[in-house]
Amino acid sequence: MPSPAFHAPDTVEGAIALLAADPLARPLGGGTDLIVQVRSGRVTPSSIVDLKRIGGLSGVRRDGEAFVIGAATPCTSLKDDAQFSAAWPGVVEAANLIGSVQVRNRATMAGNLCNASPAADSVPALVAAGATCVIAGPAGRREVPVEAVPVAPGRTSLAAGEFVIEIRLPAGRRSGSDAYLRSIPRTEMDIAVVGTAANLEFDGEGTCTSARIALGAVAPTVVLVEAAGAALIRTRLDDAALDAMAEAVRAACDPIDDKRGTISYRKAMAGVLARRAVRIAAERAGVKA
Repeated sequence: MPSPAFHAPDTVEGAIALLAADPLARPLGGGTDLIVQVRSGRVTPSSIVDLKRIGGLSGVRRDGEAFVIGAATPCTSLKDDAQFSAAWPGVVEAANLIGSVQVRNRATMAGNLCNASPAADSVPALVAAGATCVIAGPAGRREVPVEAVPVAPGRTSLAAGEFVIEIRLPAGRRSGSDAYLRSIPRTEMDIAVVGTAANLEFDGEGTCTSARIALGAVAPTVVLVEAAGAALIRTRLDDAALDAMAEAVRAACDPIDDKRGTISYRKAMAGVLARRAVRIAAERAGVKA
């Protein structure tokens, strides 16, 4: 294993300067992906920039009408915030399916996103939630949808010297909920063969007013299936609406055949899990589906 230089800046600006000055430097939030990649020789950074000492990058907080998750926040910490857990149970359950308890005590959602794995568990839930990322870099700060960050397996849209400093989700929701489900060969500590997330809103009569359905592990990046969400809007999630949603989900899949799952299995399972996730999100919102 190589021995890269190690830096632990205490400001965002300090981290930007270190990353911008060294094209081979890598930021570290939890390190659960990065350290494995370094040990296996997949990446050979000349230096590692630890983000955990930067103020404001750890923990969950309210900022007006948004929840803010700092980039260095361990996944297990999300469960400790009662307001966030009540508002976004699907996001919390997705984050807490990553690896083992020991891994989740270090792993971060920002790291899970920037690792750019098509099968990342937390990313479909964040995309369904309409989450955004605040990215800092030499040119300043910018905010983009979560789905704009991964562009291919292992590749992101981040420019040189940029890194995610926080993830933002709407706060104060009253009429909806979300859910995340995945299919894996084992009962735990495995990589999703298919992942599905649903985020729904309802009016006072139980009619769906907004729906976002996102898929993982069925394409090179997480897929937001707009047609699937549109199939549910202005319905009470009757069988016809759920059938149309599931068909849109299957049509949006572009998976691979490998030893963990076939193309046909992944497409079929995506439709099944999407229906289940929609029903769970509706039940959490107090709507019978």
